[in-house]
Amino acid sequence: MEQMANIGSEVGRTRKWLGKDKPQLAESAYYRGLELVDATIKFGRSNMVSRSCLLSELCRARELFSDAFLNCDLESMSYLEKFFGQFASAIRR
Repeated sequence: MEQMANIGSEVGRTRKWLGKDKPQLAESAYYRGLELVDATIKFGRSNMVSRSCLLSELCRARELFSDAFLNCDLESMSYLEKFFGQFASAIRR
């Protein structure tokens, strides 16, 4: 859950910098987010045999994150931030 919350932080930073028209900062946050997603997928494939649903959802979220970034779609980015933000809320509880 902590890793998913970390991904959400980078999604939020990406959205924030896109909204402030700071493309270099947005791109840096985007690539950090992708690195976290890819590491989570890789770890999940090697160590969690029964987690195929989680991995497919994470792969889909990665695709949506990329589409939102490439299209500067702040609304979609906001939805993803809320999705990943649920993990941060769960950790705080």
